[in-house]
Amino acid sequence: MNWETLDWEILDRLRETFLSGDKTAGPYWHTITDLECYDFTYGERIGWKWDAVLGELRSRGWSPRWNALSPTRSERTGVSPLHLPTLLDWGCGSGIAGRRVLEAFGAENFSRLVLHDHSALALDYAEHRARKAWPALTTERADTRFLRGQEPIGLLVISHVVNELDEIAKAELAELAVRAEAILWVEPGTHEMSRALGGWRERLRDQFQILGPCPHQAACGVLAPGNERHWCHFFAAPPTGVYADSGWVRFGQRAGIDLRSLPYAFLALDRLPPSALRLPPSNLSRIIGEPRLYKGYAKIFNCDAGGVAELMLQKRDAPELLKAFKHDGAGTDFHRWTHENGRITKVLSEPTTD
Repeated sequence: MNWETLDWEILDRLRETFLSGDKTAGPYWHTITDLECYDFTYGERIGWKWDAVLGELRSRGWSPRWNALSPTRSERTGVSPLHLPTLLDWGCGSGIAGRRVLEAFGAENFSRLVLHDHSALALDYAEHRARKAWPALTTERADTRFLRGQEPIGLLVISHVVNELDEIAKAELAELAVRAEAILWVEPGTHEMSRALGGWRERLRDQFQILGPCPHQAACGVLAPGNERHWCHFFAAPPTGVYADSGWVRFGQRAGIDLRSLPYAFLALDRLPPSALRLPPSNLSRIIGEPRLYKGYAKIFNCDAGGVAELMLQKRDAPELLKAFKHDGAGTDFHRWTHENGRITKVLSEPTTD
């Protein structure tokens, strides 16, 4: 697939389907070409979101593998600590999420890729792409025995499904989460999707350590009473050159998409105890969304163990940090500062994930 062979009419139909939000309209996919066109455009943009999440986790030294340094996993499951994890891509669609995870961590660090989707066409496409990219990796479809069994799932990958979950799907997903050693979940960074994902965070946080996006393990401050208008989201950076690519420019114009804006929400969970994970110190803060810059100060929507709050950071208190905000946002970094009465009173260190 390339820009010359792309069927723009298929993309128009898919866009109308996505915008309608009609869950009763049946499967998105009518042909394999639908999936090829989607994966080349919409799917690739989802891949950029996964790149941002996976890049953050890797920068903090996290990986989903079982190894000799992780005895807790073998004690919990009875599986040898040298056993490689199963990767389950649930609701896989074109399989973009599972492929990005395999690219990030290496297919050799998984025992197999298991795909699940209600669309047989989607499974055909996702299975073909994975087998072509990693012929040595066992790739298979999840059957009823697997979905309803007790086999441990090393890594449960979920992407862009939260608005399509009926009660049956929610129950199935909750049962799979019980079997998962780690969960990575990415959704669009909209108000509705993010807050729905936050609900799953609250549902699962007693069973897992929260790797991200939160700098703490406490209840979600965004979901606290009085914060109904807020939502947890971040922005991924598209690859260099996208803005100058005539194909992507045409796609953005035709789909009504701002190529500069790639908002996402995510959840990363692991069952290992804090001592086995490189969790951020509990006194860190994280910026939700992006800093809003004004003359001489910035406004920040801050998340820490005490909840969420809109804070002001004045240039005279941290000129270098405001400069960093202007150039790269610094919103995905963790920060260490004190605040009082809506104002950051002291910046204690530079952005960090240590």
